Amino acid sequence: MTYTPITSFRRPMDAALLAQQCAAQPDLPPQGANKWEVLRELATARTRLGVTDRELTVLQALLSFHPGTILGGNSADLVIHPSNAAICARLNGMPCSTMRRHLAGLVRAGLILRRDSPNGKRYARRYGDAKEAFGFDLSPLPRRFAEICALAEDTRAAEQRYQRLRQSVSLMRRDLAGLVAYGAETRPMPLWDRLGDLAVLTARALRRKLTLEDLDAIRTDLVDALTEARDILEPQTQNLSTNDHHSGQHYQNSKTDSYDLEPCLKKAKADEACSADIPRSEPDPMVTDQHLPNVPLGLVLATCAEIQTYVPDKIRHWHQLVRAADIVRPMMGISPSAWEAAQRAMGPEEAAVVVAAMLERFDQISSPGGYLRSLTRKAEDGAFSCGPMVMALMRREAA
Repeated sequence: MTYTPITSFRRPMDAALLAQQCAAQPDLPPQGANKWEVLRELATARTRLGVTDRELTVLQALLSFHPGTILGGNSADLVIHPSNAAICARLNGMPCSTMRRHLAGLVRAGLILRRDSPNGKRYARRYGDAKEAFGFDLSPLPRRFAEICALAEDTRAAEQRYQRLRQSVSLMRRDLAGLVAYGAETRPMPLWDRLGDLAVLTARALRRKLTLEDLDAIRTDLVDALTEARDILEPQTQNLSTNDHHSGQHYQNSKTDSYDLEPCLKKAKADEACSADIPRSEPDPMVTDQHLPNVPLGLVLATCAEIQTYVPDKIRHWHQLVRAADIVRPMMGISPSAWEAAQRAMGPEEAAVVVAAMLERFDQISSPGGYLRSLTRKAEDGAFSCGPMVMALMRREAA
């Protein structure tokens, strides 16, 4: 049996690198791995593996020298032996010194192994049915494919969390800016200057690449600022807790960071067959002081006054608005399933504000049920707020 050294005596090897290469010697997975899929997953997980994009470019060139698409499986011949000149040619003329530096990075990351001949050359020889090859061993790629996929999935999930938090912060800033403009006009006080400065500073901060911790700190400040603005603008009679009046259940949602602007209500997706049904009277949704919309109830009622005409009593609390929306939505052609899904995704209070805002422009919406479902999907993705809808109606009335 011919022994193939991992590296030659001519190439310096430290103990850590030698241990890393020797550890990558378990049997190949029987199904192998698609080399281009491996490369795609590596592109996503490269920062977790300590690999640069230039090093992956060199790896792509090395993979092009492997004749098959599947690494491993029925074909265990995973040692390629291109010359430095051939590799540089496939790298569009990359300098040889640069290419060798990136090759060393791939070896340190444990993605390839060096199988050097005694004289350091790369070649293959056959002895009857046996083949002896010296060059670059690609076997770590199929062996570590499951690990690479797991790292790539974690990276995608972290990126999605970051993007959702950044989007939430951006849209919360817009909500705060709208409330500051409204509050400065209706109730002038020094408070609005401070909150306005926070909105401006947040906009400047979002121009930079922020860390997850920075975004979370900004979000906390915005939540406090929005709560403060809402408490100032909300009439005292509407700030009273409704816990003393109701003890029923309702769909509660902790997504206080769902924000989006809906500039045109005409673009509803008609993806639901509109259906009418009898308004439900029991149970009344119970509303707490937590997770309320950032828009004050007084501003909602002043802007969306049409919904008041459908209930006999004056709306003074959030639970009354939710009940009014539950009465109005079948008349608008919103099915029970669409209404319940909206309450789960947005929270009942914000869903009621959406229905009230839709009622103001009911003649412009071709499919209210489909439109509500499209907003529900945005809320499920953390990309919706009723605030911009109310602000847009307020600007229309002021025009």
